[in-house]
Amino acid sequence: MTPGRLSEDALVEQPALALLSELGWEVLDGFTEDLGPAGTLGRDAQSEPVLRHWLDDALRSLNPGVPESALDEAAERLTQDRSAMDRVRANREVYGLLREGVKVEVAVDNSERQMVTVRFVDWDRTSANSWLAVSQFWISGDMYKRRADVVLFVNGIPLVLMELKAPNESVHDGFDGNLRDYRDTVPHLFWFNAFVMLSNGADTLVGSTFADWRHFAEWKKIDTESEQGIVSLETALRGTCKPYRLLDLVENFTAFMERPGGLVKALAKNHQFLGVHNSLEALREVGQREGRLGVFWHTQGSGKSLSMLWFTQKVLRKEPGNWTFVMVTDRAELDDQLYGDFADCGVITAGQKVHAESSAHLRELLGQDHRYVFTLIHKFIPPERGQQMPVLSERDNIVVITDEAHRSQYDTLAANMRQALPNASFIGFTGTPLIAGEEEETRRVFGDYVSIYNFSDSIADGATVALFYENRIPELQLMNDDFDEELEDLLEAAALDNAEDKAVARQFSRQYQLITRPQRLEEIAVDLVRHFVNRGFRGKAMYVAIDKATAVRMYDLVQTEWARYQAELEAELADAPPLGRPHLESLIDFMATTDMAVVVSQAQNEVADMAEAGLNITKHRKRMVENNLDAKFKDPDDPFRLVFVCAMWLTGFDSPSTSTVYLDKPMRNHTLMQTIARANRVFPDKDNGLIVDYVGVFRNLERALAIYGAGDIGLEGGSPIRPKTDLIAELQTALEEIANFCDNHDVDLTKLEAAAGFEFIALQQAAVEALLVDNQTSRTYVALARRARKTFKALLPDPEAMAAAHQIAIIRTIAAKIESSTEAPDISGVMDSVSELLNRSVATNEYIIGTAGADPLIDLNQLNFDQLIERFQGRKRTAAKAIQRDIEARLNDAVRKNPTRGDLAERFRQLIDEYNAGTHNLEELLRRLKAINDEITEEEQRAVREGMSEEELAVYDLLTKPEPDLTRVETIQVKNAAKKLLERVTDELVLDWKRKQQTRSAVKVAVRDVLDSELPDVYERELFNRKVNAIYEHIYTSYHNDSTSIYDTSQPLIR
Repeated sequence: MTPGRLSEDALVEQPALALLSELGWEVLDGFTEDLGPAGTLGRDAQSEPVLRHWLDDALRSLNPGVPESALDEAAERLTQDRSAMDRVRANREVYGLLREGVKVEVAVDNSERQMVTVRFVDWDRTSANSWLAVSQFWISGDMYKRRADVVLFVNGIPLVLMELKAPNESVHDGFDGNLRDYRDTVPHLFWFNAFVMLSNGADTLVGSTFADWRHFAEWKKIDTESEQGIVSLETALRGTCKPYRLLDLVENFTAFMERPGGLVKALAKNHQFLGVHNSLEALREVGQREGRLGVFWHTQGSGKSLSMLWFTQKVLRKEPGNWTFVMVTDRAELDDQLYGDFADCGVITAGQKVHAESSAHLRELLGQDHRYVFTLIHKFIPPERGQQMPVLSERDNIVVITDEAHRSQYDTLAANMRQALPNASFIGFTGTPLIAGEEEETRRVFGDYVSIYNFSDSIADGATVALFYENRIPELQLMNDDFDEELEDLLEAAALDNAEDKAVARQFSRQYQLITRPQRLEEIAVDLVRHFVNRGFRGKAMYVAIDKATAVRMYDLVQTEWARYQAELEAELADAPPLGRPHLESLIDFMATTDMAVVVSQAQNEVADMAEAGLNITKHRKRMVENNLDAKFKDPDDPFRLVFVCAMWLTGFDSPSTSTVYLDKPMRNHTLMQTIARANRVFPDKDNGLIVDYVGVFRNLERALAIYGAGDIGLEGGSPIRPKTDLIAELQTALEEIANFCDNHDVDLTKLEAAAGFEFIALQQAAVEALLVDNQTSRTYVALARRARKTFKALLPDPEAMAAAHQIAIIRTIAAKIESSTEAPDISGVMDSVSELLNRSVATNEYIIGTAGADPLIDLNQLNFDQLIERFQGRKRTAAKAIQRDIEARLNDAVRKNPTRGDLAERFRQLIDEYNAGTHNLEELLRRLKAINDEITEEEQRAVREGMSEEELAVYDLLTKPEPDLTRVETIQVKNAAKKLLERVTDELVLDWKRKQQTRSAVKVAVRDVLDSELPDVYERELFNRKVNAIYEHIYTSYHNDSTSIYDTSQPLIR
């Protein structure tokens, strides 16, 4: 085994297979697979993702007494073609069959027909299922053939796909270079998939079938939240692929949600899986706990609603009893959102009236057979003032789940809730930790914490992004310490109507007048416009005002300043130098296309009251009524990018593309934490969220956070937010680290910063050559460049960031060059939005030259290696990378057209692995690359010498390699057989021939008939059958449903 294969196979794949064997999986190697019932994997064709013969055996075992015809019908229902369906809906359909079984009609003794349920999986008995792990699993699609590293089959059904990389390779390569390709080229494999695992041994990520990269997460803990947590392939395998855990994860922790962009599949993350199990354990101990199941604190944005869903669904599916869950919130918008989430997941039957409209209606609903009842806590009030709360239900199988209703559920209403449901169990879900002083009352109602997923855990796992704040308090206002805490309490309580707004203004006239002073708001408008437009990541933003009138007034002020700043930029553009224009044009286009709106609650007399203050609420109310502003703001592609609010959308509102909150309202406690969490959701290219503090809430961070409880649930769990000034030091450190790294590899960044024109190009090429010395060096440089870019972007538009823009641009251009020269570039960090970002930020630096420094394209068919090395003027590493890239493209096309050339491709990969492992020096690598290139050229010319077409040659080679040995006469016979076979098969390749069993069978029969009549006797029966299967697999992969084939174009189709 070569050193390169040792890196991936021996150090990652083989240990993984050994562990799977230890966990109870049978392990098979599918690289050289014999097809048929007695074949290696028990399938008839490599186009079949389900191992049908394993499935048939499992169906007989799991469904004793069910006729074979019914089992066959069930298997056909499971494996039927779903290529015309949306891929997620196809996956959901299969998931439903696996989870619930399929109903088929069978005959009984008296000739009557009855329906029986055929099960594909026994979810309760691990030992009743078959467990097979296949390494190097071949799968053919309509146009492509792929080989997955490891696929895990339960009863022959491919539930888990594992993509493995060498320890020195990025896990992202597995996602971007392999998984994305598999989803496109062999989509039928994913109809059956439960989840995907990506790993290089040390770094391991788990994600649902079609999850974006940002939704893949580490699986650090196996059994309990108290474990230290280790990121490794071993931990992930033990945590998700031990058979009983895998069944639990697939059956009980998968959800399909209808979303505006289509159906979405979700898989529980590690913290949700463990947290739900903690809650279930508490439910099983409900008697000992006296109905107090505990408090489930998982940081805002980490999937709390889904945790509720999985908890309730597993109870309904696995725990005996006729359970009802009462979902309690304290705000109408939270109630609507929670109900909507559950309805979107399909757990509430359409048309069900399960919202309690009154206390009496709540009693009625609890007396009916509902699995879920949704209510505001305010429904727990007596019919008449002064009366005791009546008992609404004495059932002991009611679980009350409260969501984000901290204050109200700890006082009178909580007592009412207990009195109304005396035998119910109570669990509280919260996105923020408990406030100091609340703990005792909380324990009385709910009990102790049952699950904790704190700020730092959430950020470290990538469940949320880090939050930073910056104080931008106008100089003319007083310090935050002068604000009366009573004002904060009052404003925090809820949305205020106009009368309450006026009461605030009267009671706190000095502070209120200070915040709403026109000169102050004008200054903030100027700052907000410039800050919003010049941010590093242009996510959506919210301005949070002290009241509704101020929200409307700020909208007007921002509109005025917006027009002024846009005109200023347009005037600057007129005189801008050529290289400065793209930056200004980008800003102007962003401003011209940005939409903004006011979103505030309705109030009586609001038109007159606002008019009295010189404001027009009518146009805003009209838009709030006529437009679905909620959906528009959540849509990242909608130009509605800036919203002005005062209380709405601060809790229970998820807009992942929101990256900035402009905070101009005194607040604290849970409301403060929930408000800033609007910016902590994960979104592509979003590295952090930013809270711009105009009112001084975070002037004293320790004071702002001191309200939370002590011990392992308090600040030791990490601060939810950090000062943005921390980023200045981080950027300086990142720049120093990359400069030192470059110095150690003879790259002088200061010379590059001072250079221009052709001198810059020469220095840049030399830097790239030096950093391509080996994979580890180039990857380390790219990682350091990514870190510097990320910090730089988070700092924009601060002057500290702009001062480093020139350095960042230099670093980025080198990284981009390195990335473009690699075999499978990881462009997630360096080339995502940074190109556009830097164009905006440093476009006036004229050292950047477009294609002038680009290396010319290489035609390897006309390649003279000596001339190539001379052309690169001593940059042999760069030349080697270019040669590797182009040889690989030629090999991909050659192997695609003729599978027998796979050994040549494998030799090429081994050569590259050996070079990366240090076995060969650069000169030896170039010599061997030249030899492989010569072989490819020779192979491309062989069809002409043999007197055959390229497609005839492929069939001929499959018939003769690696066996049998043929005489001259037999060779002529086989060539004729290849030509006749293609003539016959062409007649069978009708439109959509792959989609129907009948037409697929006709093609295979044609292959068998021609070969049976035309091949010489040297092909004994076993060898003959192998050749028939190989030829059919080649035809299936190479000839498409639309009567075209891979031979119709000279352009390689492989990605």
